[in-house]
Amino acid sequence: MFTQQDIRQIEARGADLQQIEQQIEHFKNGFPWMKIVAPATPERGIRVLSEEDVQEAADYYERASVEGKCKFVPASGAASRMFKDMFSGLEKLEAGEDLPADAPGAKLAARIQDFAFYTPELFGQPEDSAAYRKDVLRKLLKEDADEVRTAIAEHLVEAQEYMRDYEDICSLVVTISPEHRELFEQALAEVKPVYEKKYGVKYDITFTYQDKATDTIAVDPDNQPFRLDDGSLLFRPAGHGALIHNLNKVDAELVSIKNIDNVSHEKLLPVTSLYKRVLMGEALRLRDTIFHYIRQINAAPSEELCDDIEDFLDCVLCVKLPHADSLEARVAQIRAKLNRPIRVCGMVRNEGEPGGGPYIVEGKDGSTSLQILESVQINKADPAAAGAMAKATHFNPVDLVCILRDCRGNHFDLLKYVDPEAGFMSSKSYQGRELKALEMPGLWNGAMSDWNTLFVEVPLETFNPVKVVLDLLRPAHQA
Repeated sequence: MFTQQDIRQIEARGADLQQIEQQIEHFKNGFPWMKIVAPATPERGIRVLSEEDVQEAADYYERASVEGKCKFVPASGAASRMFKDMFSGLEKLEAGEDLPADAPGAKLAARIQDFAFYTPELFGQPEDSAAYRKDVLRKLLKEDADEVRTAIAEHLVEAQEYMRDYEDICSLVVTISPEHRELFEQALAEVKPVYEKKYGVKYDITFTYQDKATDTIAVDPDNQPFRLDDGSLLFRPAGHGALIHNLNKVDAELVSIKNIDNVSHEKLLPVTSLYKRVLMGEALRLRDTIFHYIRQINAAPSEELCDDIEDFLDCVLCVKLPHADSLEARVAQIRAKLNRPIRVCGMVRNEGEPGGGPYIVEGKDGSTSLQILESVQINKADPAAAGAMAKATHFNPVDLVCILRDCRGNHFDLLKYVDPEAGFMSSKSYQGRELKALEMPGLWNGAMSDWNTLFVEVPLETFNPVKVVLDLLRPAHQA
């Protein structure tokens, strides 16, 4: 299947032949469906906080000791959806067609004054005409317009509210594509010194790239390697799950993760900042509880202590352990479940947004755990799984806090806690030819499958994604 030239190409990317052969097997055999026990809901699986709980968690964050903290911002996507409809609309207008009033391009032109980048000098006064719509889209897509505040700038403003350390330093690790680095550096050069002076903070910003070695091979419909015209193999980015390698290199105990496109107007900063502190407080309190149990069971294991810890795992983390025949076996099981990376994930009420959600899942070892699943990981032909999906109450906004060190201060090797069977496949095309692409376990899906997980409800106001340009018309992005 692979020639010596193929092997040289694979090794030049930092991968090895065994990895690629395993990917081919995934194409041939698929991935197993997740065994869903139930959706995670406020009844079991999602913690809903009272006002008192919120304040206690925020206060816990302020008091707790932390060996380094940073904000991790995945920003390496291509944002291909952002202007897709606008380009399509411009093509029609340039071909002499007009756009219906409900077309995205027409909506944008009609409400151009509501966007932060609007200036009368550039866009003039709105008109109900095809010529005006074409002019707006041309200027938006083909000319450089000044922006009031970029997404990365918004993350700097947000970070200074909750991520600064005792020396007023805010650390950010931003995953980007190499070809976009210059643009990021330009954007930061404009605002970094201004914000440092305005907010009395210093920003320590590190850029990191999604490793080409994590790209996956593409195949044709017959599961044979997809070859370009010159005979070489085609590789594609393996999705955000590849960023577990980048996260694994972060030298901090506490890491806050939030996507680059989840930003809002500064008027919502108080509630956003409060609940980020809440998530960090819940993560640190969970850390301290788990570390306490680890020390206890290491010092004096007993049946009574095992009962206590198993009750904690069940009630707080939805981890039910399979039966163990002896105290020694119980202790081994408990130690394995306690001594893992920790994540606390904010969850918002589901109001129809696309994306993943929280579930209770049974693993291969017979234990249950809290997991974030994408819809493609759920077997909708299975009545039980489809029923669980229908009863789901919450949505994953990708707003999580991670603890990356163990009770001795050692950094976990995060690659040991990935479920390699949690990927999925999709149909794509390349230059008009059909192909199949492979996405490995997502960063907050299978890449964190074997972590200790807590779901906490957060207000919908904390989730303000910008997937397409018209999302900027949502109330959260308006002054």
